[in-house]
This record gives sequence, structure tokens and C-alpha cells, in this order.
Amino acid sequence: MLQQTTVKAVGPYFEKFLARWPDVSALGGADLEDVLRMWAGLGYYSRARNLHACAVTVLREHGGVFPDTEEGLRKLPGIGPYTAAAIAAIAFDRQTMPVDGNIERVTTRLFRIEEALPQAKPQIQVLAATLLGPSRAGDSAQALMDLGATICTPKKPACSLCPLNEDCAARERGDQETFPRKAAKKTGALRRGAAFFVVRGDDLLVRSRPAKGLLGGMTEVPGSDWLAGQEDEEALAQAPELGGVKRWHRKLGVVTHVFTHFPLELVVYTAKVPARTRAPDGMRWVPIATLDGEALPNVMRKVVSHGLGE
Repeated sequence: MLQQTTVKAVGPYFEKFLARWPDVSALGGADLEDVLRMWAGLGYYSRARNLHACAVTVLREHGGVFPDTEEGLRKLPGIGPYTAAAIAAIAFDRQTMPVDGNIERVTTRLFRIEEALPQAKPQIQVLAATLLGPSRAGDSAQALMDLGATICTPKKPACSLCPLNEDCAARERGDQETFPRKAAKKTGALRRGAAFFVVRGDDLLVRSRPAKGLLGGMTEVPGSDWLAGQEDEEALAQAPELGGVKRWHRKLGVVTHVFTHFPLELVVYTAKVPARTRAPDGMRWVPIATLDGEALPNVMRKVVSHGLGE
């Protein structure tokens, strides 16, 4: 949950999640749609799918017990080099150094690594490993994480309080705030599309996104493709075919959202249909009053709010 997300945002989700699924066996036996609903609003939904897939694998292939080596952990769904190293060091005291953003910052300043991220990551990994103590690897890792979080901060680091300050090459030069070096970010092109807000009495027309890909498995209102340079007419032509819809009403304004790799603008079209209108294939009607229980990503929550005129 803490990947790309702050502790403050994660806290309430973490507590609700553990109350619902307190261990790997409970999570491995859960329905993915329930997991996505609980995750809704936290973003980066591939994390939820990977977490569930990992629990299923541990339950089915490892008897509900996690592998205790870095190599074994990396074979599990959703567990990459950092997570495997963190679990191995902290949970199983394996002699390995997980490098998170805090340790990355401490290491680049300590050794004054000039190469920019992300190209510098292999060098950082090697040098960070030299900071491991002879035992208690998990404590070494967590000590460095805390050092980066509380003292070796991105701006105005408290160098006078740092236990490593005498060995810090960047502090000696006085340019510690310029590390780590970072390559310029590339912003993706603006994508545009349409969302179709269809109401049948107190119900709203929705569908589930494909299991794989962006927002996989999440709930959305029907919509067009999201494409750079797409004109409104092209997007409107992708409206769902519904009996009783004579014309679509375009809402004033647009819904904006920024994903990791691109910004998005959605025009929202609304329509009302008769009480017995059937949902098109692959879609369903849900009571508007129960939408909080659906796995709506933040962008769709914005669409619903816009469609309701809130």
C-alpha cells in the first residue's frame, strides 16, 4: 500500500484491510472483486491485484507460508527486487539491503553518486549493501530508512544530527540537497475521451474494466477509448447502444485526472432511459445509493460526481 502512497493516505485503508483479511489465508480465499472494492480510492490498482495473486499463490503452492529467501520471494506474483529484499531482511534476517527512496537518498549523498536516476540504481544497490552490519540486516535496513525519512530529508536535511555526517561526501562539498541526481521527467501526451452517464430511475449503468491493463478489474461507467488528439465527435460515436436514448446531453466542463504516464480529460454525456431498459452485454445496472460499495477508481468517482451535478 505504501508504494507511491503516503502513510497518511494508507493508514485507514490498512486498518480496514487487515480487519477484513487478517492473514494470508484469509486474503488468499477472498474474491478479487471484494479486494478491489476495499482498495477503491487508493490508486495504483495493480498493487491490489498483485497482493491478492500473491496470497493465492502462497496459500496454494506454499501451504500458507512465505518463502524465506530473496530468490523464493521474487518468484511470487507482484514481488520485485525491492519487496523481496525488504521481506527477506526484515522478516527473515537475510543479509540483503532493500533500497527504498530513503536509502537511495542516503546512499547517493554519502557516496556523492553523480549518475542520475534511474540509471544509477545498480550502483546505488551495490554501495548501499556496504552499509549492512554483520548481523541484524533488517535493523540495518530500517535504521537507514528512518535516517532518510527523519534526518536525511529531501530538503533541508539535518546534517548536524546525522550519525554518518563525517563520512558524507555530499555534505563535505555542501551540495547534499542536489542528490540524488534525477533525469528530467517525460510527461505523456494529454489523452481525451468520453464517459456516458446513463440513469434508469435510481440505477446507474456500469461495467467492469478488463482484468489486465490500466485500472484492471475496476468498475467504470461506459466510455470511449482514451486517446491523444481524439475529437469529441469520435468519442461520442463510441456511446453504448441503448433503446430509449434519443440524444446524449453533454455536461458543461470536463473531468480531469492525472495518471502516472499521462493526463486525461473526459467529456461526460448523460442520458435517462425507461425503467425496463436492459443493460447492454457486459454492462449492468447498480443502485446509485450503493456506488460506495463498488470498486470505483478515483477518476470514475469524479465522473459520477460530475454526472450527478455535485
